[in-house]
Amino acid sequence: MTLLREAIGDSLRRARLAQHRTLREVSTSARVSLGYLSEVERGRKEASSELLAAICAALDVPLSRVLWDVSTIMAGVDGLPVGEPAEAAATPAAEAEQTTAAAESAEAAPALAPASASMSAAPPQIAEDTRIVIPAPKADMLVLVRNN
Repeated sequence: MTLLREAIGDSLRRARLAQHRTLREVSTSARVSLGYLSEVERGRKEASSELLAAICAALDVPLSRVLWDVSTIMAGVDGLPVGEPAEAAATPAAEAEQTTAAAESAEAAPALAPASASMSAAPPQIAEDTRIVIPAPKADMLVLVRNN
């Protein structure tokens, strides 16, 4: 079982390492002690919302991005499909609402052009009546809808 504080620490550490920054640089910028920041990154300490906001500001990463990353990690641990919000998979009613919304979006989307024959590798076979619906910035996932 992954703890929330461990997932938050992993996300913060990945963001820091992606920027090639040291703990010292981030701790100075966030005005957090080096030792405490290290403990947060290792999932040993529960960070307050104020502390998380300061660390995210020091990393120039939105807190919402870290929380999205953490929710994706936690959903994967819980066995949910990655990228699908937990509440959507929790109840059949919520799933039905999401499917209905996706179908309504599909009706408004233009038909996709057939794949080009000049592609070197054979593309995956997708039924002609299948449309890919890309939601507004609210989600980072594709929803495939089949019209019957």
